[in-house]
Formats: sequence, structure tokens, C-alpha cells
Amino acid sequence: MSNIIFFDDNEVRRNLLPLTYTRPTAMLRCGITTIASKWKAAIGDEKMTYSFLTTPYLKAKFPLVARRANLMIAGHVLPNPEMVKQVLALKSGEALMLGEELIAFRGAARDFDNRHFTNVTHPAAKPIMLHYPYDIFEQNAAAMELDFERLTAGRKSQPISKSCTVIGDKQRIFIEPGAKVEGAFLNTTEGHIYIGADAEVMEGACIRAPFAACRHAVAKMGCKIYGATTFGPYCKVGGEVANVVMQGYSNKAHDGFLGNAVIGEWCNIGGGTTASNLKNDYSEVKLWNYASKRFMRTGRQFCGLIMGDHCKTGVNCMINTGTVMGVGVNLHGAGFPRPFVGSFHEGSDTAGFKNVKLDTFFATAERVMSRRGIALTDADRTIYEAIYNLRDKYK
Repeated sequence: MSNIIFFDDNEVRRNLLPLTYTRPTAMLRCGITTIASKWKAAIGDEKMTYSFLTTPYLKAKFPLVARRANLMIAGHVLPNPEMVKQVLALKSGEALMLGEELIAFRGAARDFDNRHFTNVTHPAAKPIMLHYPYDIFEQNAAAMELDFERLTAGRKSQPISKSCTVIGDKQRIFIEPGAKVEGAFLNTTEGHIYIGADAEVMEGACIRAPFAACRHAVAKMGCKIYGATTFGPYCKVGGEVANVVMQGYSNKAHDGFLGNAVIGEWCNIGGGTTASNLKNDYSEVKLWNYASKRFMRTGRQFCGLIMGDHCKTGVNCMINTGTVMGVGVNLHGAGFPRPFVGSFHEGSDTAGFKNVKLDTFFATAERVMSRRGIALTDADRTIYEAIYNLRDKYK
């Protein structure tokens, strides 16, 4: 039996905030599945134990199982077939590194902590790696192609309804059992389209690949979807979106634009909300960085909304280019809010912002999650209490 531990690189984890406030790095979704799911599929579950080495307050929900010998894998590195072989071939004391960045290590916890390696090898090809939130949507297309190949290998898609219009190769569409796709326009000229189990693409939806709707996700009537876009499990999306990754259980059910964005879990984007992804002067977008406590240069012309878990926007909200919203933010009212809104704040640009009380947050979260038949657990409460106590640390 192999004991596999997905570890958080502390610097990378801080740079990926607010998305990693509520999950280990390996639980981020990029492509169709989470990073942890990709590794598990590549390695297999038989005789394997998987756990996480992450920040202490997350351990109640994502526990660590440590043994005398472990295979440590960086949670921000996406697997490819060649690298998986290299990782599994590591002998005790050996590490796989890219420059100064540790990808994997097999051996004792003490040697891992001390970076004591008997031998170092390097990846045959540079893997997909996530270092900043915008890497998630920028790397989404490449990650989706790898996921699509793995998830559909040797399998047959459900038939495409005759009510749909397909532009491109129909073989690039895969529909899982229980999914419903009727009266949609599906363009596969730029990639694959994956429709997960019990997902639905409603009539009039216009979808350009690459695109993935995970289990129980819904693309609503008349929506306009540009790739590379992923709707995580149970997401409901309408309006216009382009190159967006929604982690899961979040809604943008009405009109409004969202582009080059990453949306956490349990978020709700109100009708008419539009988030800019391009500045009026076409200049470089700056993005709030939690690690440095300042706005950092991204080198990107296109960068939209980065939204942590349990955030909300009211109807017709306007959001600036490169806005970062922490955890538990409730945005409403007129005007453009500042491009960084810290965790557990509510309000607007015109009326100002105030702190959200933790009891109020929990009451809302319970109502939101119960609609999907999911309970807010004691472990969840512990996590949000810790984030609440950290809310002033990264201002």
C-alpha cells in the first residue's frame, strides 16, 4: 500500500488566496475535475491512501494520514502521463523538482521537512502548474483536453439529440448518462464539449468549445458560452460567460457578463451583474495579492473577477476589471466597488462597507447549502471561524 499526501507549497497557497482559504490547493478545479481527482485517476485507488498536508485550520475537513514512508505530491501541479510515471518510479529519498520547485518526494516526513533528498530528477516535460488565480482560467483549456481524453477513453457517448445543431466534429462531444441536451448550438471547432451526468443544456444555449458542464450543472436558455469554460457540479449559468472556471455549487443564473474569471463554491451572482475583464485603456491588469498585501502586476490584459466561496452580488452590480472578493462577501447597490473586498464584508461603493457578523454568515450559508441537500458541518464552521479571525491579516 502507498501513502500519498498532497502537500501545499506555502508560498503558492498564499498566492492562490482567496480560493485556497477554504480548500487545499489540490482541491482546486482546473479543467473538468479537481487536481486531486486527476492524480487519483492516474494512480488509482486500489491499495492507496490519499490525504492532505495543508494549513492547520483545514485539517478537520482535510485530514493528514502520515506514515513512516510517504509519496508527497505538490497540490498545485497537474499530472500528465509522463510525469505520473516519473513520480511513481521515485525511490525512497528521491525527489522530482522543476528548478527550485518541489513536485514530488518519496520518503520519510523528516526528510521532506528538511528537504533532504538523496537524488533529484526533473520532469521530462514542464507540467501545468497553478501559481496565481489567473492561472486557473488560463490553463483551463489544456487541463480540459487532458481530462476529456481520460474521462472518455474507451467509452461511448450518449446520442446527441437531433434538436441540436453541431458545428464541427460530433465525435468531440461526450454526453454522460442522465444528461439532457436539447435545442442547443454546439461548436467543437476549437476543442471538446463534455456534459456530465445529470447535467442539462437548455434550448437556445450557444456553446463554443472547449467547455465542460460537470454533474448536475445547468446551462440555461439562450446563454452564450465561450471557451475555455467549466461549470463545476450543480452550477447554474445564464447570460454571457467567456473563459470562466466555476468551482461548484455556484449560480450565475441570469443575464450579465463574466469573463476570464474564477468563481468559488456557494456563490450567487445576481441578475444583470457584469464584471469587466478588460480595462478601458487596454493596459495591464493589477490584481490584489494576499501574500504581498498589495496589488501586483499580472502581465495580463484580460483578467476578470476572482471570487472566494460564499460570495454574493445583488442585481445589476458593476464590477471593475481584476476585482478580488474574499470569502463571505455580499456586494450590492450602485457604483463600482473597489477592486479588492476583504472577507466577511457587505455593502456598496456608494453606501460603504461593514463587517458581516459570523452568526449572520452561518445562517445564510446554512440556507444556501440546504437547497442542495448539504449541511454546514462543524468542520466547515471551524474553517470559516479561522478565516474570519484572519480577515484583517491580508489587508
